[in-house]
Amino acid sequence: MNSFDPDLVSVDVLTAWLARHSRPEENQYAFAYTITISNQAEVPVQLLSRHWVITDAEGEVQEVRGEGVVGEQPVIEPGSFFRYTSGATLPTPVGFMEGSYTMIVLNGEDTDPGALPAFEVPIRAFTLHTPTALN
Repeated sequence: MNSFDPDLVSVDVLTAWLARHSRPEENQYAFAYTITISNQAEVPVQLLSRHWVITDAEGEVQEVRGEGVVGEQPVIEPGSFFRYTSGATLPTPVGFMEGSYTMIVLNGEDTDPGALPAFEVPIRAFTLHTPTALN
């Protein structure tokens, strides 16, 4: 366990503006983000919780913490990935998100996940923006 390298778990993000779910006249801009978590380690890992910091163009910050993602605490086998799509609504046409996942290395035994050492996987900042907001 001591030799586990958290860098073997990576996070990639794709974003999209949801025009049909947005109401710019009411300062509501809806975005979807698709996250792919890849496990290049030789052992399975499990995502336990998430922490997001969401910042809009006015500098207003929302923090979101919770168990799992989209109702799951997925186990990601070696050489595999887990992908999900979720969303965020901002009051401005531009913002960014960053955060982390708390994960554990599964040891192959029937152990309570809360008893295993956890590690953090950072999620680098990514931009949420309407198509014309950055022009």
